[in-house]
Amino acid sequence: MALLVHLKTVSELRGRGDRIAKVTFRGQSFYSRVLENCEAVADFEETFRWQVGSSLDSNEMLEIQIFNYSKVFSNKLIGTFRMVLQKVVEEKLVEVTDMLIDDNNAIIQTSLCVEVRYQATDGTVGSWDDGDFLGDEPLHEEEKDSQETDGLLPGSRPSSRPPGEKSFRSKGRQKTKGGRGGEHKAGKSVFSAMKLGKNRPHKEEPQRQDEPAVLEMEDLDRLAFRLRDGLDPDSVSLASVTALTTNVSNKRSKPDIKMEPSAGRPMDYQVSITVIEARQLVGLNVDPVVCVEVGDDKKYTSMKESTNCPYYNEYFVFDFHVSPEVMFDKIIKISVIHSKNLLRSGTLVGSFKMDVGTVYSQPEHQFHHKWAILSDPNDISAGLKGYVKCDVAVVGKGDNIKTPHKANETEEDDIEGNLLLPEGVPAERQWARFYVKIYRAEGLPRMNTSLMANMKKAFIGENKDLVDPYVQVFFAGQKGKTSVQKSSYEPLWNEQVIFTDLFPPLCKRMKVQIRDSDKVNDVAIGTHFIDLRKISNEGDKGFLPTLGPAWVNMYGSTRNYTLLDEHQDLNEGLGEGVSFRARLMLGLAVEILDTSNPELTSSTEVQVEQATPVSESCVGKMEEFFLFGALLEASMIDRKNGDKPITFEVTIGNYGNEVDGLSRPQRPRPRPQKEPGDEEEVDLIQKSSDDEADEGGDLASVSSSPPMRPQITDRNYFHLPYLERKPCIYIKSWWPDQRRRLYNANIMDHIADKLEEGLNDVQEMIKTEKSYPERRLRGVLEELSRGCYRFLSLADKDQGHWSCTRLDRERLKSCMRELESMGQQAKTLRAQVKRHTVQDKLRLCQNFLHKLRFLADEPQHSIPDVFIWMMSNHKRIAYARVPSKDLLFSIVEEELGKDCAKVKTLFLKLPGKRGFGSAGWTVQAKLELYLWLGLSKQRKDFLCGLPCGFEEVKVAQGPGLHAFPPISLVYTKKQAFQLRAHMYQARSLFAADSSGLSDPFARVFFINQSQCTEVLNETLCPTWDQMLVFDNLELYGEAHELRDDPPIIVIEIYDQDAMGKADFIGRTFAKPLVKMADEAYCPPRFPPQLEYYQIYCGNATAGDLLAAFELLQIGPAGKADLPPINGPVDMDRGPIMPVPVGIRPVLSKYRIEVLFWGLRDLKRVNLAQVDRPRVDIECAGKGVQSSLIHNYKKNPNFNTLVKYFEVDLPENELLHPPLNIRVVDCRAFGRYTLVGSHTVSSLRRFIYRPPDRSAPSWNTSGEVVVSMEPEVPVKKLETMVKLDATSDAVIKVDVADEEKERKKKKKKGSSEEPEEEEPDETMLDWWSKYFASIDTMKEQLRQQEASGIDLEEKEEMDNTEGLKGPMKGKDKARAAKEEKKKRTQSPGPGQGSEAPEKKKSKIDELKVYPKELESEFDSFEDWLHTFNLLRGKTGDNEDGTTEEERIVGRFKGSLCMYKVPLPEDVSREAGYDPIYGMFQGIPSNDPINVLVRVYVVRATDLHPADINGKADPYIVIRLGKTDIRDKENYISKQLNPIFGKSFDIEASFPMESLLTVAVYDWDLVGTDDLIGETKIDLENRFYSKHRATCGIAQTYSTHGYNIWRDPMKPSQILTRLCKEGKVDGPHFGPPGRVKVSNRVFTGPSEIEDENGQRKPTEEHVALLALRYWEDIPRVGCRLVPEHVETRPLLNPDKPGIEQGRLELWVDMFPMDMPAPGTPLDISPRKPKKYELRVIVWNTDEVVLEDDDFFTGEKSSDIFVRGWLKGQQEDKQDTDVHYHSLTGEGNFNWRYLFPFDYLAAEEKIVISKKESMFSWDETEYKIPARLTLQIWDADHFSADDFLGAIELDLNRFPRGAKTAKQCSMEMATGEVDVPLASIFKQKRIKGWWPLLARNENDEFELTGKVEAELHLLTAEEAEKNPVGLARNEPDPLEKPNRPDTAFVWFLNPLKSIKYLICTRYKWLIIKIVLALLGLLMLALFFYSLPGYMVKKLLGA
Repeated sequence: MALLVHLKTVSELRGRGDRIAKVTFRGQSFYSRVLENCEAVADFEETFRWQVGSSLDSNEMLEIQIFNYSKVFSNKLIGTFRMVLQKVVEEKLVEVTDMLIDDNNAIIQTSLCVEVRYQATDGTVGSWDDGDFLGDEPLHEEEKDSQETDGLLPGSRPSSRPPGEKSFRSKGRQKTKGGRGGEHKAGKSVFSAMKLGKNRPHKEEPQRQDEPAVLEMEDLDRLAFRLRDGLDPDSVSLASVTALTTNVSNKRSKPDIKMEPSAGRPMDYQVSITVIEARQLVGLNVDPVVCVEVGDDKKYTSMKESTNCPYYNEYFVFDFHVSPEVMFDKIIKISVIHSKNLLRSGTLVGSFKMDVGTVYSQPEHQFHHKWAILSDPNDISAGLKGYVKCDVAVVGKGDNIKTPHKANETEEDDIEGNLLLPEGVPAERQWARFYVKIYRAEGLPRMNTSLMANMKKAFIGENKDLVDPYVQVFFAGQKGKTSVQKSSYEPLWNEQVIFTDLFPPLCKRMKVQIRDSDKVNDVAIGTHFIDLRKISNEGDKGFLPTLGPAWVNMYGSTRNYTLLDEHQDLNEGLGEGVSFRARLMLGLAVEILDTSNPELTSSTEVQVEQATPVSESCVGKMEEFFLFGALLEASMIDRKNGDKPITFEVTIGNYGNEVDGLSRPQRPRPRPQKEPGDEEEVDLIQKSSDDEADEGGDLASVSSSPPMRPQITDRNYFHLPYLERKPCIYIKSWWPDQRRRLYNANIMDHIADKLEEGLNDVQEMIKTEKSYPERRLRGVLEELSRGCYRFLSLADKDQGHWSCTRLDRERLKSCMRELESMGQQAKTLRAQVKRHTVQDKLRLCQNFLHKLRFLADEPQHSIPDVFIWMMSNHKRIAYARVPSKDLLFSIVEEELGKDCAKVKTLFLKLPGKRGFGSAGWTVQAKLELYLWLGLSKQRKDFLCGLPCGFEEVKVAQGPGLHAFPPISLVYTKKQAFQLRAHMYQARSLFAADSSGLSDPFARVFFINQSQCTEVLNETLCPTWDQMLVFDNLELYGEAHELRDDPPIIVIEIYDQDAMGKADFIGRTFAKPLVKMADEAYCPPRFPPQLEYYQIYCGNATAGDLLAAFELLQIGPAGKADLPPINGPVDMDRGPIMPVPVGIRPVLSKYRIEVLFWGLRDLKRVNLAQVDRPRVDIECAGKGVQSSLIHNYKKNPNFNTLVKYFEVDLPENELLHPPLNIRVVDCRAFGRYTLVGSHTVSSLRRFIYRPPDRSAPSWNTSGEVVVSMEPEVPVKKLETMVKLDATSDAVIKVDVADEEKERKKKKKKGSSEEPEEEEPDETMLDWWSKYFASIDTMKEQLRQQEASGIDLEEKEEMDNTEGLKGPMKGKDKARAAKEEKKKRTQSPGPGQGSEAPEKKKSKIDELKVYPKELESEFDSFEDWLHTFNLLRGKTGDNEDGTTEEERIVGRFKGSLCMYKVPLPEDVSREAGYDPIYGMFQGIPSNDPINVLVRVYVVRATDLHPADINGKADPYIVIRLGKTDIRDKENYISKQLNPIFGKSFDIEASFPMESLLTVAVYDWDLVGTDDLIGETKIDLENRFYSKHRATCGIAQTYSTHGYNIWRDPMKPSQILTRLCKEGKVDGPHFGPPGRVKVSNRVFTGPSEIEDENGQRKPTEEHVALLALRYWEDIPRVGCRLVPEHVETRPLLNPDKPGIEQGRLELWVDMFPMDMPAPGTPLDISPRKPKKYELRVIVWNTDEVVLEDDDFFTGEKSSDIFVRGWLKGQQEDKQDTDVHYHSLTGEGNFNWRYLFPFDYLAAEEKIVISKKESMFSWDETEYKIPARLTLQIWDADHFSADDFLGAIELDLNRFPRGAKTAKQCSMEMATGEVDVPLASIFKQKRIKGWWPLLARNENDEFELTGKVEAELHLLTAEEAEKNPVGLARNEPDPLEKPNRPDTAFVWFLNPLKSIKYLICTRYKWLIIKIVLALLGLLMLALFFYSLPGYMVKKLLGA
């Protein structure tokens, strides 16, 4: 039930002023926010709600009072509105508009509009309709969401603090009436148990908000159930319950723990690029070379001759040691160059570029097998120039890249679908121009010495600015620069730099740098990076990159000029700038080019032109800003800085910089004109006097505190004794008013901060296993969606009010879109948060956080950051930098900067490189600083957030004018306190001594006092158990404020050294729990609880501190009132007070059992060998020692295995102290030396928890049948379907029928396709199995990606499964059978990794692990754990000492702890041996001899070791004293060598148990280099229950390629496992059936031997049982299958960066067992020798190139050239068919190509020397491709290339039967042509088209060739030899060529006959006929007269 009051507006108010409303119901009042400068109308638009316990009475009253608000005096009442709620009770919703009445009950003109609604008793949520609160969408959302929470917490103050409430308003009002009413007592019922987040309560109702972070969930549950009629607790959310230890206050902002700037520090990076091949290169017959550039390094591939699709497969590695900023801006450029050689640089075909950052931001930091599109930067109108297929990966230290498996990649590449572009970038990128407009700069520093200038001034009288600036812009590997403006601090350029690049660009950042032109060398003044992702949006409603015109601020080194600036790097943009350098006005625009436009200049050179100047006002109206600061405390000043007087300087831009800035702005700023109706104007008396002060000598800024001499705090630190007088600073500055940008960023930052805090809480709750983290997460999401809607309402109303750039408008739109969708998502996500989905949802929320942070980063700066410098002796020593947006004031709370009007704790740090490393960890000074930044006209509020109780001290100015801000504050109120720091323990500290331990002590700082705990020697986990008491603490300010806002405590941990200064280990902060004098010291707040505080060292975590802090006010009665310090003072430790009883944890008795197994790999200590080591175990002061190892060399194992000790440990597992393992060497004369130590920081994983006997895996009743259906061919592998985890039975489905069906279909189907032939048994070898397995692995990976079954659905399924409860065995089997039926009927989409395979070949497979076996089987630590012993200091990042280098050995053993006494059922179990305690059934640790067999398959992606970018790898294996170097079998010039070798080594455990497999690079001269190595602990594998000695194969076979390797047969292994695990079984029989415990396995019962005889056998079923061993109750675990593992190779010189990968596996056989058989033969397959015979019969339709000399005839002298790819030097040409006039050529010519071919990989193997200087041949593997080209032969010039085709011999289009049917589409793949493989067909004849590219880069048909391909093996070719060309044996007949081939003069008539007859035959006939006709006509006319005469005369 709730009453909601929505106060809309109050109108007809008189005068102008600040208004506030007070709403009261049932004695509980709420205040609205203050509306400033209201005139007639006050729009409150606020909702208040009351949680109503009992139903409303119809005569209850609601009262609303409207006040004129005053900060200083009490509020003045305007009028009151009272309403009886009768109508509300009846109608539930009432809207009222009414007049107010004044004090005398007289009606006044002012009227009020209010809406009241009453929510009925049913408490339902969601019955609201949207019209309820009209026009108030976001608020109503907010209310709806918070309802649940309020339902949970009855009587609590509802969370209806209006959104606009200002935090300091409530402070400023403590003088108003309204004391502490009675209503809060009720409010404490639940909230007292929780910490409120940042929900700031009113001072009127002070919420006690720093209760301990313990959430009494049970109470909440009860409440929830009472209130919600027993709702499911999972559906309740706790909106503002936080588990954060520091409660967030009003007056202090959170300090930042992490210190040292990690930016700018160099790191190791490795860029590896594999150039695989290129396709579709433009150009005729090019000889391409690929050049790979990263930054300035270039590497080239080899040159491939005359091909447009070269194949390289070359690997390049670039190593860098630079800072991340530099690295990610480097450009990767891949270009293809045509015919480059020693003399000429070649011509560029095309290039592609992207920056390293783009690659690094990809998943896995890599692009794998992607096609880069080449384009020509000099000709942008042309299209693409080809594709290059490559892999690009960028690895930083510690990144491990999952490379996809390098298997035989046969799949035909879909180029368009695999382009080398990040997600979301379109494939068709367009050319665009990027215009970077540089307008002007100001505030530049001096860059020359003033010496010369002063001389000039003296002599010539000219005064010059000492800087010659110009701007340089870098983008995508190009740079452009503006002109130089001589001698100008305020240069004006108005120029634009134009870049042309493809859009969207793959280079993320543009670098803009102001540089100073100098005769010697130019230096950078400042650098700004423009991140293109932040100034554009690629969505469908996105926008092109745009920026400004806007000012950007540049930061860098300090401004004083020195010849050698040690911080010059900062000016280059590396690291955090320590001072303002300049600001630059720039703009950026992008124009997409229309490349078809003929006027376009097609070059991409950078151009610089003039730009149109912009007006001053376009960047915003100049406003006067006011920055105020008060220094409340300065302590922890490093004593190295000397005791000279210290002053603090605050600067903003150049304002306030007195030492080396130009403190006046150069240009006189216009005072802002007052505009009538400017809402922010306030007519106050002080304002006008301010103006007078301004006009008279302008308000002087005070930017630094008066110098003061520091006083000593302790031996490391000073402090400044400010006491009650706090110095102030204030600065006036002028900036364009672009506050809106910062406001929007602030709102998003606020949302992000809340979200981050909430997520941290949730993680903390999960970590500490507090109940209901899901509720907290729901609350966080609720808050997030509310925040998003709030942003929309705030940002929306400001659209279009301020002078904004296009980017501002677009960004606002896109931010609003993003936040709207985020709010929606958060809402839907909130509903989905369940107990078991918390982790997943948490990850999604992290994405929200990243997005918010990204959006909040404003690319267009406005006000520069504020710098605080500590100066001593006029030297700058240390600084802090605060972003100005964090200090910016706004009247809307969400827009307020997070540190504005708050006390901020700042830790000053050293500038630049000085702050790297340990110097950066020490605090230079700690400041408590109050800051406020805002418009001068808003500045009446600037003191509002200071702790109260001060008086201002002002400088008098003229008579009676105290208009200035105060120069100092004097605190009149001070309180006395005592601080008690309960320092209990710390854990996981850094090792600071060379012994690998530390001597830690803690130093606690509070205000200006410090105290230390005692030093505990030689430990990383000190338990101090000490209380430090600080007396006589004086804190200034109001008592109640100190209660909510105590200063923070700084705790630093040091390592005590006998000599010299203590070393710093780490630092943390804490807030004390405050008890005022009038409070009782009693629960729930006191005594405080111990809590963990994270210790930081720089940016790294350095351990945890367990402590509690309380600050107790000393009342009038003095210390007598304080709780007594009781408890014994520990006299033997000196007068040390332990932590009192109520605070220290409750202990109970535990027993810790230790299994001592042995020590391994102990290194020398002080040059002496370790000979007699012993292990000491210590925990909480108690411990046990192992027996002594008498001779470490002979046997490093202990002879007494198990010992135990008892110890008192806290009941709360989270507070358990760490356990220390130390190894000491016992030397002569009773001396001990520490060898190394290990700290087990959390004992939780070793706590014994009795097994849950009700779990289904313990259920041994009933039988479960697991069957393997027998099939006719035993070899065939069945498809396996595994049910979900809840059912244990595993069913195998028979696929014989499916196979038959498929065969039938195949036969019916295309008769064209040859049927997949069954692999022949004899043909198969181990490699067949390996390649089949790799295909399976890839298929599984593909399916995993494809089967992204929605998590939700899966979860729902899990839930329903869970509800069914545990089934009995038989039910399970039945369910399983039904399930089987279902699944066989409809194979659903991707059933996980075990989905039925589509077409399984009949080859047995093994398991290929793409990682180490250890990561799959939990490091084989199932009962034997390995603890690394460390020694030496923990390195800092820059020393590069890694954990690896500190390891001095390993201790093997285990721990088990449990509460005493031991549960009885354990000791009662059969065969319980009390000697072994919990470690029952462990094997003996006596030495044992083992045969170790290492199979090395191959290596991939090795790091090149030679100059030529290759390596000559060979294997080295070390185990104990054995060292096998396989040097003579090195593989020449290969980075992906196939070794295929096995090595046998006899070893004896435990002495030799660490196997090292290394790959070395063979060198002809000098020593061989290590490429990388991998280490395998064989002992853990040998003793593991997973049985990693010899992998279990999938099927059992006694012969062939899949022969059983283990000397023990499956049945023997099964028997042994049952015996060791005390399992009932195995019971064999009847045949084909075995029973183990309650599992029955059935399968085939016969086996075939070599001769095909069938014999009965039990091995198949035994093997089936082994494969499902993990399902056996109680003892089941997964057994290691037959496998190949992939291990990364590492090199100690390049720690953390992978140098390649090695595929191998290891078998181990104990020597006391029967000997194993001979090792498997895995030697690499030898390529098979083939001969390809190609007969070129004819050509047709060849384009005619030559013009005939005499007749102008077109003809061609055709010949055909052919070669196999990779063998260009063996190319073969036919003879020439001269003067083909028709494009027809006849050849009858035979080529012979012998080659070596690997069928499995479909590659041709070529061995050849790379150059004449090469020592030996290099082996290349190249796809089998035949190239045929037609050429036109020329006598004197070079031959002309006409066209070509390349046929992939494995799959090429089948030739056409006739020349007519042969079309161009056959080669381009545009039509579906049947594909053929020469390896299957053996002989193919047909016509193929030949293509070339025309001028427009399009393919055209240039001829057709008729050829016959015939493939024979070398043996067949020997038996049936043929001749080359037309030679014997088996010669081809001569072609029948027309005779024009004989040239003119030999037989002119003949050639005339040919020329004329063929070309002009019809023409001649026509002419002859015409002549005949004419002749006839002539004769007719000739004879006509005579004939006529004859006729006439009748003669």
